[in-house]
Amino acid sequence: MRAAVERTIRWARECREQPRAPGQLVFGIIQGGCHATLREESARALVVLDFDGYAIGGVSVGEPEPDMLRAVELTEPFLPANKSRYVMGLGTPAQLVELVARGMDMFDCVLPTRVARNGTAVTTKGALCLKSAANKADFRPLEDGCECFACRNFSRAYLRHLFQSG
Repeated sequence: MRAAVERTIRWARECREQPRAPGQLVFGIIQGGCHATLREESARALVVLDFDGYAIGGVSVGEPEPDMLRAVELTEPFLPANKSRYVMGLGTPAQLVELVARGMDMFDCVLPTRVARNGTAVTTKGALCLKSAANKADFRPLEDGCECFACRNFSRAYLRHLFQSG
């Protein structure tokens, strides 16, 4: 783990010196697993390099969720409050709430795309299985009151039809 942190810090120094495209932002990626000392060391070394934002890496790699949240908690105190804080590879809706509560503000996750590919939409009321026969003649939007493109233009019945027809 120590070798990985040291390697990441070396890469970050090299990356920081590379030219950027106009408007391109560069984030330092903090590593260290669930080791408090390594998380602190990694964060402090990267903050000195003054990146545009900071990503918390090395989570969502199969560890139990409490360990993942602990890694975020170990890192957050060492991140500048005026820079973006990004957690890589997370989260479920419940994880997003937990991570925002821990000071994070950016996320990426394959979950919404994965479940959508399989016929499920994520709404504020929970998961909505579009393949269900109950949606065959349901001409409401995915979510009442939502102004997104999908809700404004497609009914549950039409979306179900798309899945059924392949």
